[in-house]
Amino acid sequence: MHVGQGFSCAVAIIGGGPAGSTLGTLLRLYDPSRSVMILEKEVFPREHVGESQLPPINAVLEEMGAWDKVEAAGFPIKIGASYTWGKSPEQWDFDLYPIDAYEERPRPGVLDSQRRLTTFQVDRATYDTILLDRAAEVGCDVRQGARVAEIRTSGDHVDALVLEDGSTVTAQHYVDASGTVGILRRAMGVESQVAPTLRNIAIWQYWDDVPWAVAIGNATRVQVRSIGFGWLWYIPISQTRASCGLVCPADYYKERGLSPEALYAEAVAKEPRIADLLAKGRASGPVLSTKDWSQLSDRLHGENWWLCGETAGFADPILAAGMTLAHQSARDLACTILELRRGQIDPQWLRSQYNDRTRRSIRQHIQFAEYWYASNGQFTDLQEHCAKIAQETGLNLSPQQAWAWLAQGGFTNADAFIPLFGSYDLAAARRVMEIFSGQKHGYSFDKFNVLRPNLEGAQPGAIARYHKGRVERVEGLMRGNYFVAYRGHQGLIMKFVTQTSDINQVFALLQHWVTTETPAAQHPYYRNLLIQALESLVLEGWIVGSVNPDRPMLQWEYVPSRQIKWAKENQSIIESRWGALAGD
Repeated sequence: MHVGQGFSCAVAIIGGGPAGSTLGTLLRLYDPSRSVMILEKEVFPREHVGESQLPPINAVLEEMGAWDKVEAAGFPIKIGASYTWGKSPEQWDFDLYPIDAYEERPRPGVLDSQRRLTTFQVDRATYDTILLDRAAEVGCDVRQGARVAEIRTSGDHVDALVLEDGSTVTAQHYVDASGTVGILRRAMGVESQVAPTLRNIAIWQYWDDVPWAVAIGNATRVQVRSIGFGWLWYIPISQTRASCGLVCPADYYKERGLSPEALYAEAVAKEPRIADLLAKGRASGPVLSTKDWSQLSDRLHGENWWLCGETAGFADPILAAGMTLAHQSARDLACTILELRRGQIDPQWLRSQYNDRTRRSIRQHIQFAEYWYASNGQFTDLQEHCAKIAQETGLNLSPQQAWAWLAQGGFTNADAFIPLFGSYDLAAARRVMEIFSGQKHGYSFDKFNVLRPNLEGAQPGAIARYHKGRVERVEGLMRGNYFVAYRGHQGLIMKFVTQTSDINQVFALLQHWVTTETPAAQHPYYRNLLIQALESLVLEGWIVGSVNPDRPMLQWEYVPSRQIKWAKENQSIIESRWGALAGD
């Protein structure tokens, strides 16, 4: 750009990270006539923390036309994560795909069912560059080294962006994807609410010539280890390179009075397994640190502007959801902006749906993170901190009460038809609670034998489904924060309960539907989704239960999620299939 030049476009995006590049790419793919400018203050490649992904990203990368390029980069396949967390010091594994079913295949590979349920651990310098290059490839005007110096406004309207070199950019839509910096957010006076108990800091360093902690064929796991004053991550981002970092409360860091380097060294020394892995390699670059506060913006749009990615909100990295939230919010915003131009759906509804859905998803991740921290008995130096989280969020509860507390925000967010909690299915979330509490507890519905719909106070409503550049209105019933669709898994369960109040007959209808309507290989998967849909409807009050002493109780076997097991259960599988190449 030349000093004093003026540029105009349909959409101006501040920030070229995963959120900005995803948004720009999808806008151009679905409407090539739309001019999109991405203003990135850095010059790529550049290092960035946040390397661990979740499987929902795969679908977004595929839609962008970027999955094959990311796969070709050779990033480690993430099959799950290994933890020491909760009441017991024993290690447990959260696998995205069952390791006894995982097949080692040549790479680069294809996006089949196995790869859709696994994900990547990425070197962000390479990953972010691939995505930004993809945005340029589809026609976005990508400007690197272009720092926004001023945002000119009139009330709640953005008039122009002024760059450091004096150039101006005007647009129909302005998007802040600048991360937690929130350049446009701050200019528009939007507050960001910080979770008071999740004011953490992150201290990390990159390491070369280090091994994976475990090899499950050609896949691996992230390592998460609780130590007395926080937790460590160890994330392989190539065959020989890893990111290793510490997360701890900011208050603890201040109280200790140590430098980031000293506290980081102390943390690594407290975890022998990670210390041993690092001792095999060498540090690559300095120790880095950043504020790591979970936060949520009060609103995500104005007259002609939007917040996207981490500018909208940030959830603690213990759930590895940062990039998932960034990609998904960008995908949803692209659909929203495209739909606004078509003019076929009420603009205010489109704006409110983007705002409410994105904020709910971030809030659920923050809420779940609060539960993780409050339940961690391994934080020996942070007992007071954990007790404070439990007190402030009402988590000094039984597992069943805590489960109900987690459900208060509503389950539906990432998919209009499948109940999810944040980025996790309900079965996995429940199993995490069993690990933390040390108690096995059944589903909410299985203490009843009579089920009836409860539609009192419900009104017809709709939520948005974002799909291939379109926003679809999914009709259903709304009551407060809760929504149930007329179709999908929850809609099907409501249909069954309307037909019969006997829980055994409801399960018979459920099993009949699975047997007759779905492929044989998918029976366990679909059955579990329907059971989780029933659980969500009971928790959200759409179905109420009671006990009729003249009827039999439900006879069924509760099988814990296959995704989460004690590590010793998994180690024998690894050794028998791939040999003891490495141990967790």
